[in-house]
Amino acid sequence: MEYIYAALLLHKLGKEVNEENVKKVVVAVGEEVDESKIKSLIASLKGVDIAKELENASLVSAAPTSGVSEAPAEEKKPEAPKEEKKEAAAEGLSSLFG
Repeated sequence: MEYIYAALLLHKLGKEVNEENVKKVVVAVGEEVDESKIKSLIASLKGVDIAKELENASLVSAAPTSGVSEAPAEEKKPEAPKEEKKEAAAEGLSSLFG
């Protein structure tokens, strides 16, 4: 995970995200460097627009929050029509026998 954080930090600072810079960040925080993980990360980020991906990730993470807050409101809406239907049905029956 520290390698991903290093890449994000480099991106935020406007530095090039490459093997050498990621290694420097990881060493600077006192972690041991795993060359294969760094190479794998850099290879997987090749051709990726990090800014665009971060923007999309923000939109996705915001979506569930809005869905959760709407759920209780939707639960209350069906109850009101059921009560109205019961009253209408009772009025209809009373007109038959009344």
